[in-house]
Amino acid sequence: MHELSIATSILDTVEAEAAKRPGSKFLKLGLRVGELAALDKDALTFGWEVLTRDTNFEGLLLDIEFVPWRNRCPACAEEFRVRDYQTQCPKCGEAVTRCVGGEELDIAYIEMEEEEAQQT
Repeated sequence: MHELSIATSILDTVEAEAAKRPGSKFLKLGLRVGELAALDKDALTFGWEVLTRDTNFEGLLLDIEFVPWRNRCPACAEEFRVRDYQTQCPKCGEAVTRCVGGEELDIAYIEMEEEEAQQT
């Protein structure tokens, strides 16, 4: 289950960001996950909940956006969504196309409430 190691890496990143913003409350974490990343949303969510239980990040919601597999044709520059592993260009028929989307595994955003500065 590589989702647990991915959740661990995400938590490491969130902890590093929290260290830069003491007192901030983290509310939501947006992830962009490509179709080719072979990631199971339920397994990632479960791993995240287990890792964050009884921590400052318990309840931090994961907002997972799945990105479709997209290729581009080098012959005609057509960009298209790949379905059923059919990577041939639908416009000109070129057999060899290049992947340009669907391999992502990124933190897109972190939504938080920052602690207000104290006035003296």
